[in-house]
Amino acid sequence: QVQLVESGGGLVQPGGSLRLSCAASGNIFDINTMGWYRQAPGKQRELVAVVTSGGTLNYADSVKGRFTISRDNAKNTVYLQMNSLKPEDTAVYYCNAELVHRSFGYTHNQVHWGQGTQVTVSS
Repeated sequence: QVQLVESGGGLVQPGGSLRLSCAASGNIFDINTMGWYRQAPGKQRELVAVVTSGGTLNYADSVKGRFTISRDNAKNTVYLQMNSLKPEDTAVYYCNAELVHRSFGYTHNQVHWGQGTQVTVSS
């Protein structure tokens, strides 16, 4: 079984920082893209940041310069360092990863989601 386990959410004051982590475990042959999405109440889920297996980064305009995504391939883990947090960053943050699975000599790609972690920015 494959799991994406997130941690690091919580309540923080405006201007504060949080670091989210997401570790993938289970039947994993390789990992392609890893990233973070978020969903605020009443809004659609949106991309926050992604990092490819080759290290290419992509950020939503709203978080550029404040958030930093990184990954540790040895640990199958992706991180999101969030600085200068604003109330509008309040949302449930979801880890996303495209994993490569191998069975009976064949590989296939599958997208997985974490369970979500709440980030609340409020004074």
